[in-house]
Amino acid sequence: MPSTTRRARRRDTPPPRTGGGEAETLRGFLDYLRTSVAAKVEGAPEPQVRAAAVPSGTNLLGLLNHLTFVERSMFLGEEVADWQATFHAAASDGVEEVVARYREAVERANEVLDGCADLGAPVPRPGRPAPSVRWALAHMIEETGRHAGHADILREQIDGATGR
Repeated sequence: MPSTTRRARRRDTPPPRTGGGEAETLRGFLDYLRTSVAAKVEGAPEPQVRAAAVPSGTNLLGLLNHLTFVERSMFLGEEVADWQATFHAAASDGVEEVVARYREAVERANEVLDGCADLGAPVPRPGRPAPSVRWALAHMIEETGRHAGHADILREQIDGATGR
């Protein structure tokens, strides 16, 4: 018997079709995941967006806040003193502010990546050891994809919204 409750469902967006180049493929998949995870947070209702939905305390807004710090650390060289703290947005931060901050970090990270022609070269991070651009992109695909999966589940628990 069909449910009488109508669930919000976004159209699934397929993975990107990219050219044959390694850099284009890596960046295409990373941007695809970045867009997906931000879309999961957009429009999520307060206070559920920051409520712990699993025993670990993970919440939807905190995931995107964390990914903002990861982008800034990996591509902009910003240091993070307490990674666990990044999983919680400030009480004064709403959905719009956290999404905007994430998008701004992604934009700045992409500006850095636009200047990296050699995937084997280190990510420009003044004063800190740096992985290769290739490693950084692969890691960010893994990190963002992992948390996008968490966000899928958390958003569905909040209001039933599904889809990429």
